Amino acid sequence: MKTIRCQIEKVTPFNDAVYQVLLKPETAFDFKAGQYLSVVMGEKDKRPFSIASAPNAELIELHIGAAISESYPMQVVERLKTSTHIDIEAPAGDAYLRSDSHRPRILIAGGTGFSYIKSIVEQQIANGETVNTKFYWGCRNEDAMYYQEIARKWHTENEWLEFIPTIEEVSETWQGKQANLLEQIKHDFISLNGYDIYIAGRFDMVGAARELFRELGVEEAHLYGDAFAFIK
Repeated sequence: MKTIRCQIEKVTPFNDAVYQVLLKPETAFDFKAGQYLSVVMGEKDKRPFSIASAPNAELIELHIGAAISESYPMQVVERLKTSTHIDIEAPAGDAYLRSDSHRPRILIAGGTGFSYIKSIVEQQIANGETVNTKFYWGCRNEDAMYYQEIARKWHTENEWLEFIPTIEEVSETWQGKQANLLEQIKHDFISLNGYDIYIAGRFDMVGAARELFRELGVEEAHLYGDAFAFIK
């Protein structure tokens, strides 16, 4: 990884708990779709966030979930709001898109894990890939599904991609599944053998997903998620 100075272009809320951050690197750097960077808050304080933009994008996009005022991520948001520049370290992560694989793909995001999936889907589109892909995004309620619009657009414009939005607390206008994210996947699949699976979300969700997927015959060499490096 190298340290890169970035100009802070934009910090705007998607909703009351998630912020979109756009950064313009002063030095171009290469990364793979699905990798992450660390925001340098101090010499020994470097905080990781998935890169939401694809490698061909001009700006680096982050989605930071920060609902509580003094929380770990909100401290980053406040720094970004009050600064013109920030240092990042990038790239990092081994759960990047394997474009050379033609196995069907399952993409899974819990909450702001969507940022990780966004980079992967946008890279698939940029590459002209047509591998059959199912994308599950699970949230507590529809308000928490902060970028539903772009996910539904992917679904409409790309025959190879199916978007399956899943929430636990539905409204009268909701168009999607009402279920826990992992329960929905368990309902939809008898076996996960033969799939490439990419997953991001809270560590407890990702850990529970791995246990479920083992029951469904997942090939762990084809299960990608950087959280697994921390929850062995």
